[in-house]
Amino acid sequence: MSSVLVNRFKDAHGVASAAAEYFVTRVGQLVEDQAQVHVQLTGGTVGIATLAAIAEREDAHLLDWSKVHFWWGDERYVASDSSDRNAVQARKALLGKIAVTEVNVHEFPSTDSGLTLDQAEHLFSAEVLMQKPHFDLALVGMGPDGHVCSLFPGKPDLNAEAWVIAEHDSPKPPSQRLSFNYGAMNSVNEILFVVAGADKSPAVKQVFDEDAEKLPAARIAGKSKTIWFIDQTAGNETWGC
Repeated sequence: MSSVLVNRFKDAHGVASAAAEYFVTRVGQLVEDQAQVHVQLTGGTVGIATLAAIAEREDAHLLDWSKVHFWWGDERYVASDSSDRNAVQARKALLGKIAVTEVNVHEFPSTDSGLTLDQAEHLFSAEVLMQKPHFDLALVGMGPDGHVCSLFPGKPDLNAEAWVIAEHDSPKPPSQRLSFNYGAMNSVNEILFVVAGADKSPAVKQVFDEDAEKLPAARIAGKSKTIWFIDQTAGNETWGC
């Protein structure tokens, strides 16, 4: 049965540090027990701060990263070297500082491919079907509107079988994005939410209100556990912390 754990911290730095510690410890356990480990990374201010905190940990550099496959929950469909890309930010914060195996880094396509957004969706869907990843861990951020990945409130759950969707009209620029969908996110064994900031407080309250309309963040959960790493300002309306 899936469990939900909430860890509260003073600020975003505390969120990133604690999530990084858990991530490294859990990946260390997984690489001891499994031939492959599949993780999803996230972007956003707190997400990238978490990746940077992982890179700063001495124990992170002792792990056998050759067993770890890296994916992203979503990506902006822009040029491959654009600073808007989660992958570019992740390489700077973490992947460029640890011993990754490049073939194990599964970036979403970029506009450099010359493909339309829908063609890029089909291409990446084919890679996912070929790889058949079992996602062990996913770092997940949340927007002030309760969106996760590029799954926004009021948007339909498209392409449920293929796990990958093309978002043509994101309410948050850039407008074109690729994303894993709810089915993919709900296949993850452990979801690690990293959330900080007063602007997230109303959404956090709604996520934890069983009678409220289900925001995207409330529609995903780890198959084994969902762990929230959250700061005081984001949790204020829910727990008064």
